[in-house]
Amino acid sequence: MDGESLIEYPTDFPIKVMGRREPRLVHTIVEIVRRHAPDFDPANVEMRTSKKNSYLSVTCTVRATSREQLDALYQELCDHPMVVMVL
Repeated sequence: MDGESLIEYPTDFPIKVMGRREPRLVHTIVEIVRRHAPDFDPANVEMRTSKKNSYLSVTCTVRATSREQLDALYQELCDHPMVVMVL
C-alpha cells in the first residue's frame, strides 16, 4: 500500500481526545479542531467524564478532506499539554 490511505475523502471522522478535567479543556480542543477543520460545528461535541470524574473524553466528528489534514490535527492535539491521549 505504501502510504495509501484506507479512508476515502471527504468523510466524517470522529476524533476522541482525552484530558484532565480543566475549565478550558473543551474550548481549547474546539479551537484546535477548527484550525484544521474550519467547518466543524462545536454543537456536535460529545463529552463523557471518567468514573472518578478526573478525566474528560471529548469526541469531535470532523469532515476530513485528506490524510494530511488529519495528521496535522492529531499532531497539534497530541502536542497540547492539556491533552493526555488522542484516538
